[in-house]
Parts: sequence; structure tokens; C-alpha cells
Amino acid sequence: MVMLIVALATALAAFMATQQNLWQRQVESQFDRTQARRIGIAAIDWARAVLADDARSNNIDHEKEIWATRLPAMPVENGEVTGAIEDRQGLFNLNNLVRNGVSSTPDVAQLKRLLALLGLPAELADALADWMDTDGEARQPGGAEDAYYLALPHPYRAANRPLTETGELALVKGFDETVIARLRPFVTVLPQPGPVNVNFAQPEILAAMAENMSLADARILVQQRSGRPFKSVEDFRQRLPHGGIQMSDADIAVSSQFFLVTGRASIGHAQVTIQALLQRNNAWPDVVWQSVQ
Repeated sequence: MVMLIVALATALAAFMATQQNLWQRQVESQFDRTQARRIGIAAIDWARAVLADDARSNNIDHEKEIWATRLPAMPVENGEVTGAIEDRQGLFNLNNLVRNGVSSTPDVAQLKRLLALLGLPAELADALADWMDTDGEARQPGGAEDAYYLALPHPYRAANRPLTETGELALVKGFDETVIARLRPFVTVLPQPGPVNVNFAQPEILAAMAENMSLADARILVQQRSGRPFKSVEDFRQRLPHGGIQMSDADIAVSSQFFLVTGRASIGHAQVTIQALLQRNNAWPDVVWQSVQ
């Protein structure tokens, strides 16, 4: 009986020690994650300060600026933190397709040219415009409104509003995983329509901005700006390969308002990634959205 009691007491003590050790590790892990999250948020605030200072010093944004340099891993107590600021206005803003609830024909045409350059069906632009516009008439040849989506095995309606993120494309007619993966490096979703920053735009995007600009012409422009960024819209126009290229001033810019900031913090065994879309209006940048992983 004594041996049984001792064995039970030993087992109970071992169980309690194991549970206490597990609880302690959980507390430490939670503490590390909380610390990592706070440091990640601090990285976002650092980015806001850098962008605000940049706005005071000049009115153009390009790849050679200090803010565009990735922050190397910096040691912090029991870990490290790194961060990066990425321009988002050198990409094609999908929300340009619909303005004030109505499809924008020039912007739809630009997206069709971009899709063609990427080897994707141009009709996808019609489907996306219908997904966002407020009318119930399907564009031709590839548009789709409620009648199409309600006939699916799992029916739903068209959003009839601007996109909130690129992941929403998976709901739109024709946008499967392969299409989205091909398109993702060239597009963005910003909360309001706006111009493309030609100091960051890839050749495919520049070529899509004008009906009569070839991909070869666009590559020449990108090569030129690598050593000498465009200082103004007029500077950009003067360096166009030939005078026949027509682009609207409303479609192009040499400065940016929107930036994607990524902060990664590692504390102990915890790793946290924080992303935020910032909007800068010549003052302290606002946080449009923020996510924590």
C-alpha cells in the first residue's frame, strides 16, 4: 500500500511538473510573440517617419531613394527585426477600371493591353469591370453579372464595388489560380483610382499605358531611368522613344502616395510578420490597412 501511494504521488508530481513546464513555455511563447508584434508595429511607425521625411525633402519617388532600400536585419534583445518599404503606385491599380460606379473605357483598354502582353485573355478585363461596376449589364465579349454568378454550383452575386484585395479576384469569372499568379506581380488594389508612377513601372505596365507603345519602347525607358530617374512628367515625355506615343497626363506621375510596408520580428522562438498599406499626402502617412501573421 505504501509503495502504491508513493508511486501515485510520484506520478502526480511528475504530471504537475510537466504541466507547469508546458504552461511556462506557453507563457514565454506568448510573451515573445507579443514582444515581436510590438517591434513589428514599431517598424511600421519607422516607415511612416521615413516616408514623411522623404515627402519634405523632394517631390519625386524612384528606386534610388533611401526608403526603397531594404532594411537589413537589426539585432534586438533576444532576436532581430527587418523591414522593407515597397512602392505600390508603379503597379496597375485594378480599381482604376471603375470610377464613380461606372466602367472606365480607357482603363479597361489599358488592362486588356497588359493582359495581352502577359499572355492572358483580354476578356478578363470585361469580367472584372462588371464585377465592380454598379450596373447590371454584362460587357462584351467576356463580361459577367449576377445572372452568371447565380447560376454557379455555389451561387453568389457580383460585388458591385471596388476590390479590397487581390485575393478577391478568385471570385471573378475567368480568374483561376494560374491567372492570378501570372497577374499578381503587375497589379495592385488601392482604395482610390490614381496614376502610375513611371519611375517604378515595369516595361509591361508602361507599354499597356499607351496604345502605340511597344514592349521594346518600354524597355528602353526602364533602362534609361535606372541611371537617371524621371524628374517630372515632362521629363518622361521628352525621353519617349518616338513622338507618336500618346499618354494622358492623368495616367502618369513621378511620385507616389501608396506604399506597402513589411516588418518582420523574431523574438526567441516567435516570428511575427506585419504588413501595412500606407497612404502619404505630404504629411504623416495614414494606415489604410494592417495585417499580422
